[in-house]
Amino acid sequence: MLDSANRLRMIDVDPYDIPLEKIDVSQADLYEHDAHWGFFERLRRQDPVHYCKDGDFGSFWSVTKFNDIAQVEKNHQIFSSEPTITISEPQEEAPFQSFIQMDPPKHDVQRAAVQPVVAPTNLAKLEPIIRERAGKILDELPVGETFDLVDRVSVELTCQMLATLFDFPFEQRRKLAYWSDIATGGPELAGSDFVSEEERTKGLGECVQAFTELWHQRLTGPPGNDMISMLAHSEKTRDMLSTPMEFLGNLILLIVGGNDTTRNSISGGVLALNQSPGEYQKLRQDPSLIPNMVSEIIRWQTPVSSMSRRVKEDTELHGKRIRKGDKVVMWYVSGNRDEEVIDDPMSFRVDRKGARHHLSFGFGIHRCMGNRLAEMQLRIVWEELMKRFHTVEVVGPAVRNRSNMIRGYRSLPVQVHRAH
Repeated sequence: MLDSANRLRMIDVDPYDIPLEKIDVSQADLYEHDAHWGFFERLRRQDPVHYCKDGDFGSFWSVTKFNDIAQVEKNHQIFSSEPTITISEPQEEAPFQSFIQMDPPKHDVQRAAVQPVVAPTNLAKLEPIIRERAGKILDELPVGETFDLVDRVSVELTCQMLATLFDFPFEQRRKLAYWSDIATGGPELAGSDFVSEEERTKGLGECVQAFTELWHQRLTGPPGNDMISMLAHSEKTRDMLSTPMEFLGNLILLIVGGNDTTRNSISGGVLALNQSPGEYQKLRQDPSLIPNMVSEIIRWQTPVSSMSRRVKEDTELHGKRIRKGDKVVMWYVSGNRDEEVIDDPMSFRVDRKGARHHLSFGFGIHRCMGNRLAEMQLRIVWEELMKRFHTVEVVGPAVRNRSNMIRGYRSLPVQVHRAH
């Protein structure tokens, strides 16, 4: 991250009171304070493909409208995922690489190796396990007492699910959430102050060591249905351990992908319903709206705010000339509020028509591999919540991530109340 001590802080200004060229939507405190909406509204209206010359993370183009983002996503021949999909420069990161940071053909080979774990047949086997575990978590909640939803429900459920997908030691499952947090945290990555670079390096070293031991265990046993076994036994990926940083990169991708979308959408859904009590009442009257509401939650929350691409050849987007080597950032959090594509996008509607038409899972070859699993987990959580509780009431302010990439929550104080 560049020295930003003398730069204009967006959090201190009105989005419409500064010159367009001064806007820098990469500043992480915008997301910590949920103060980014006005800047994106202005960019969508006045400069949909916006150049920031001297931002916190260097120079970059911001792509802010739905259809432009989809165009970039689908055109991997020009907009490359290599060397990184974060807004920061590669030398500022731990040097690991995963298939989300690769272009074909290598991307396709590695993705295909783990794809079976989220195949429909496997999801059908997972559903009763998820339902049983979700029910147990919810049954242990203290009715009428304040607790942190993020810790007691969102993190716990996703850790249990990840431990199942990896066949990871169940009693150590909280390590998975910690590794996910430190992988996406740190000032050099997303402006976060969550973790120091030293702690991040140490934690990721522990992660790769733990999974290396699991890899060797799975390699000597019969092929299993967990992700590590699939990678270890696949002809195309069984040598991955010989490149430790690639191994770590793919582990982190699978951990973060399995953690952040679901975890932050659980918390975000509760917050959305509390901010829109009429929608909560609609849901009580008609719980069959839950599957549609799940898609609306994922749009409304947009758990991954942004991803970047590097331009492989001179091109044009929305009338702007973009040069080879330039960094282009797709702001999903803005595209999911594009008034030209989504009706009344700032509103949360459990019965929204076409709710699945959102950017949160991406498009093209990098479309989220676990999207059906995420939707299934959220559906089950809400089915089980609605059976047990009349209201999950937010009773204090949400503490949000300080990050320009992962849009989520550190804590959300709530109380649960049963139906009278």
